[in-house]
Amino acid sequence: MKKVTIMFSLAAIMAAMAGCEKDGIDEDLSFLNSAKTNNSNKVFDISNDNSGNVTITPTGEGASSFVVNYGHGTGAGASAVVMPGYNTTHAYPEGTYTVTIVSKSLSGQETSADYPLQVTYRAPEELNVTTSQNVHNLKVKASALYAASYLVYFGDVANEVGTPLATDAEVSHDYSAAGTYNVKVVALSGGAAKTEKITPVTITDAFGLPISFDLSTINYFFGTFGGGQQFATVANPDASGINTSAKTGKFTRGFESWSGTYSPLNTPIDMAQGKIIKVMVYNPDPALIGKKLNIELEAGTINNGIAVLKTAITKSGEWEELVFDFSSIAAVPANAKFNQLVLRFNDDFNGDGVGGTGSVIYLDNFSQTN
Repeated sequence: MKKVTIMFSLAAIMAAMAGCEKDGIDEDLSFLNSAKTNNSNKVFDISNDNSGNVTITPTGEGASSFVVNYGHGTGAGASAVVMPGYNTTHAYPEGTYTVTIVSKSLSGQETSADYPLQVTYRAPEELNVTTSQNVHNLKVKASALYAASYLVYFGDVANEVGTPLATDAEVSHDYSAAGTYNVKVVALSGGAAKTEKITPVTITDAFGLPISFDLSTINYFFGTFGGGQQFATVANPDASGINTSAKTGKFTRGFESWSGTYSPLNTPIDMAQGKIIKVMVYNPDPALIGKKLNIELEAGTINNGIAVLKTAITKSGEWEELVFDFSSIAAVPANAKFNQLVLRFNDDFNGDGVGGTGSVIYLDNFSQTN
């Protein structure tokens, strides 16, 4: 009985629908000829990452489709067809635009509306500038959030035009003279907004022989190793005799026998310029007479790269010149070059307390000759 009842009900419904079909919408489609769109509008979603991307979502009652004219671009890239419920995205440079949206109804009628669009880029943030230098050459890198590119001003000429710097790239500049320069990096948003940072940079002349400690344009770098070792540029402790210069190097021995200093050189020591290296020494302690100063040439082009000579101090209370003749080392040919100078003092220390930890000598006027 249940099956019969269901079948009868379904038949009754179909009969009723058939009876209404003549006057229903299945036959009367005339309303489509006059269908219009109403309440046309839009939604702009403007990105804040300086990409210029704007997502446009057109809306409107009775619209079957939309044509979005971006107000920017040419050809096929200047507009897009968008179906109801969907959107389109376009990348704009910073500026003011008029977006025109044409709404189309089922009858083919069109309604057009203009909408103003303002695209403004944000100023770059967290600008970081990295510099590296080799004598007069300076290299600059920069990074920042929301930066499209950069301009670098090296600060050494009047009315300077900025040097373009791309993201993740590096620019190089050669200064004509040593000095301190204000390097300005401007991070560009791609629009009017920008962020800048000034970094003072000291450019030095080449460090290599001869070494006098008197030139402010040279970075006299003497790194140390071996526990307590120190090296500093100081006033001449006795500006008389063979050395009246204003400044000298102060060499304080560390507690390890192998302690010393190291100096990477901008200009290599070239044996073709002479195999003799001379250095002036001032010894304030008579107990250090007889103790030896090492001149060690490293990072060289010879086998194992190292050449070492030791010369004893013979005086106290006055300047003397020690001579290191590398022609005595057969393994050092005339075309050998060395990129690092190493100093050590009294590495033969025998534990008698003389010339050990804290012992001081002064050094000046390193020179090279034949």
